[in-house]
Amino acid sequence: MTTGSPLRQKMCVEMRVRHFSERTEESYLHVIEQLYKYYLRMPDRLNRDEVVAFLEHCVTVRKLSRSTVNVYFQACRFLYEQVLRQDRMSFQLPRRSRPKTRPQILSPAECRRLINAPGNLKHKTLLHMAYGSGLRVSELVHLKPEHIESDRMMVYVQAGKGHKDRYTLLSESARDVLRDYRRAYRPSAWLFYGRDPERPLTVESAQQVYYQALVKSGVRRIGGIHTLRHCFATHLMENGLDIYALQRLMGHCGIKTTCGYMHVREERLRQVVSPLDLLYSS
Repeated sequence: MTTGSPLRQKMCVEMRVRHFSERTEESYLHVIEQLYKYYLRMPDRLNRDEVVAFLEHCVTVRKLSRSTVNVYFQACRFLYEQVLRQDRMSFQLPRRSRPKTRPQILSPAECRRLINAPGNLKHKTLLHMAYGSGLRVSELVHLKPEHIESDRMMVYVQAGKGHKDRYTLLSESARDVLRDYRRAYRPSAWLFYGRDPERPLTVESAQQVYYQALVKSGVRRIGGIHTLRHCFATHLMENGLDIYALQRLMGHCGIKTTCGYMHVREERLRQVVSPLDLLYSS
């Protein structure tokens, strides 16, 4: 499926009128390109059984992860049901459920070592903002200087996931590091920029900052930079923050997503005293 093909253009239009994120657009187009390369025929000339066979190949032969396979299923469903307008009943693809696993969490001490590990001031500031404000990496790299409201100790998140705006916390520690960073780097268009000051830092670059900090700090390797967002939520809940307040800070549409953080780290569990022991100690 070439860049200028009518089907690709039509799919792009349908995604944009629905306000899909840039990353979702790229992911869906990649899936359909893979479908085209698998059969060397345009996807609009394939039947349901051929598409299902392609998806089965992704699961059994390519052994893609469940989350990746879900994207493949959703992209195909979007193409055939929303773009090509095929009847839903004639193209019923079963959605693979995500594994119900809880995110791995670093302790507060580990987070402190990690975010202070970089010698580069920009990298240090980036990690302070990721953890201190609980930002998604896409939100982090698209921050602008005017989004930092130091007088109110808030961070304005513009067009986060689902194209929704929200406010989250600005920590005092992050504010102090930000002050030094602004003096040194003088950001204008974007708070964190790459080689071109007029373009935001890429998600991949932000991930590399996290991985390099893991190595330098000696902290156990856990996930990517999104781990700091998980730590932000978990540590706030462990310190007694109301779940509905956390939902607003995280920008979750439903409380069910926020409830996924209603767990405690193993260190905290080991500190809990059994009520039987409390009974005898009293």
